[in-house]
Amino acid sequence: MEIIKELKELQPEMQIWRRDIHSHPEIAFEEHRTAKIVAEKLESFGIEVETGIAGTGVVGTLKKGTGNRSIGLRADLDALLIHEANDFEYKSKNPGKMHACGHDGHTTMLLGAAKYLAENGNFDGTINFIFQPAEENEGGGKAMIDEGLFDKYPVESVFGMHNIPGMPVGSFAIKPGPIMAAFDIFNVKIIGKGGHAAMPQTTVDPIIIGTKIIDAYQSIVSRHINPQEPVVLSVTQFHGGDAYNVIPNEVEIKGCTRCFSSKVQSQLEQQMEKITSSICAAYGADFIFEFEHRYPATVNTEEEAHLSGRIAQKISGNAMVNLSPTPSMGSEDFAYMLQEKPGSYIWIGNGDGEGSCMIHNPGYDFNDEILPIGATYWVEMAEEILSPIS
Repeated sequence: MEIIKELKELQPEMQIWRRDIHSHPEIAFEEHRTAKIVAEKLESFGIEVETGIAGTGVVGTLKKGTGNRSIGLRADLDALLIHEANDFEYKSKNPGKMHACGHDGHTTMLLGAAKYLAENGNFDGTINFIFQPAEENEGGGKAMIDEGLFDKYPVESVFGMHNIPGMPVGSFAIKPGPIMAAFDIFNVKIIGKGGHAAMPQTTVDPIIIGTKIIDAYQSIVSRHINPQEPVVLSVTQFHGGDAYNVIPNEVEIKGCTRCFSSKVQSQLEQQMEKITSSICAAYGADFIFEFEHRYPATVNTEEEAHLSGRIAQKISGNAMVNLSPTPSMGSEDFAYMLQEKPGSYIWIGNGDGEGSCMIHNPGYDFNDEILPIGATYWVEMAEEILSPIS
């Protein structure tokens, strides 16, 4: 692999940064310690810093030369509400919170790249290092945009990266078009008429109605939506009742959907509400239907995805870069940034060894071996786009 020498030498220091952040995980919009560390390190590199964007977001701006081109490189800061199962010395010191998705590593790789680019970067223009809060479910990327991120820091393109356990160290995966799914949630309340379990004929049983609705939801995929469209509809919660001998007055059904197009998002919402309404009407129940659009699909623009692939191949060689990966049904709020600007989102291998846990697992840990690889990718990307005119 063609890893930048200075970044390879920086690996032990980056590992210290990463493990410190790992030990002190902070959840969405509460990343005060993490943001302070990021800001202090950027300032120590001689990079101009703004803090407090969307509460805990940080942007570092590095300008060299006289060029007016600019790009954005983004990493995420937040951890998850998971109790860590690891027992190494740098495990979480905050019970019930854990860096189970590698955002500690993402932050560290971008910090390593920022240090190198500030000291040795060969580019002409402006690099905006975007450290975003609240990627996990809370839409911190959108919050930064809503607060004027790209108005104050205009960029011609923006780039993101995520580690993937199961992919070998040194490998990358990138493609144009959708690479991560849209994510929406639904909350449905079925309001019937409760009563004694021994006399169900006197009730409007919301449990029976709810099971019919859940079953009918599963017909939407392939019966109402083209089966060639990748779609997942998952009911993840069904709440109702408190006693063995009482039919409850109401139940709640909750879950999420995943797909890759706004058209399918609309189809899912409309058909789910239609099914809910029809079945409730047939049984004489009322309902409240809520469908919330969370994250759009993460869609890479063609030119930027091809550029990312070439940069990855330069670092790792053609054989280690998958240019046609199967898109993930997971979601990512970097999608909001890609709705505003051209750009791409690349996957970097976190290792495929026996002990490699998948993200969001209580035994997961970011692989420090890839820190200089990811940092090299960021440096090569910035210097390629902002290459000085000779």
